Amino acid sequence: MSQPTTYTVAFMDVLAPAVQRVILSVFRPPFEVRFAANYDDRHQLALCREADFLVPGWARLTAGMLETATRVRAVHKWGIGVDRIDVDAARRLGIPLAITAGSNAGPVAELAVALILGVYRRLYYVNREMRAGQWPKAEMRESCFQIHRKTIGLVGFGNIGRKLARRLSGFEPEAILYCDQQAAPAEVERALGARRVELPELLAASDIVSLHLPYTASTRHLIDAAALQHMKKGAVLINTARGELVDEAALAQALQRGHLLGAGLDAFDPEPPDPANPLLALDQVVVTPHAGGGVFDNVAPVAAHVLGNLERFVAGQPLPAQDLIVSEDRRKP
Repeated sequence: MSQPTTYTVAFMDVLAPAVQRVILSVFRPPFEVRFAANYDDRHQLALCREADFLVPGWARLTAGMLETATRVRAVHKWGIGVDRIDVDAARRLGIPLAITAGSNAGPVAELAVALILGVYRRLYYVNREMRAGQWPKAEMRESCFQIHRKTIGLVGFGNIGRKLARRLSGFEPEAILYCDQQAAPAEVERALGARRVELPELLAASDIVSLHLPYTASTRHLIDAAALQHMKKGAVLINTARGELVDEAALAQALQRGHLLGAGLDAFDPEPPDPANPLLALDQVVVTPHAGGGVFDNVAPVAAHVLGNLERFVAGQPLPAQDLIVSEDRRKP
């Protein structure tokens, strides 16, 4: 079978014009880029039918969409989370699936730091009060805290967790604990000053608990009412991973009764959150719209990561093992 002279790459998310321009500046022949105009089902299905490669980010990719995508040679996630992609369907249909492992780790780690500081220094509240003509200087001293000499608990210690540990080490915390199915190499633990513990010990000992896990059936509501009660009184919860990891109703109750000091949330269940979500009404909660990896100066590196893997794929070369979710040898070019 003759090879096509061009390959159509469909970016399934609705992207700002400036972001589109950067992606277009990175991609080169034989790849031709198309961008989604909206998330309408018919439009998304049309993209699937007409593309050789699909690049979803936040966009959902269902079994029905994959079954429609008879031209598609592979799916490449923009980012790392595949919970909005029907991975089982991709395997069944023999459609290779890859991710951009580590590509968003730095920006997500930085947002986690910002959320910690936002909660500890009450930035949402004080910004609102000052814009209303108030000067809440006196009350800030009794309600604000520093990261210095606090115990940090990282639930998940992959690329993001490790980068966050490195960034937080500059604040000179009391300790950095982590919980993960696999222990990090000893040299990584030494370099980052991190110690592996089980989840109950981490929750009980940490002043700041930050989540860095994928969403799976086993991690749904990992932080439930019992886990929240087990957390140290006055602790802060940070979630830049997936909203489904947290029982939001239980979190709201823990905050309302004063068991937790605050929360910094970049992920919700569902997304976008219901405007009536009680977490949105609490001054001690700082929120962002699942934008941890959404920084402009990281668009080109992520695009280059995707392009590099697509070039490897069409050349018949193996993809990096850390990027591969469904093997590329399942569907032949």
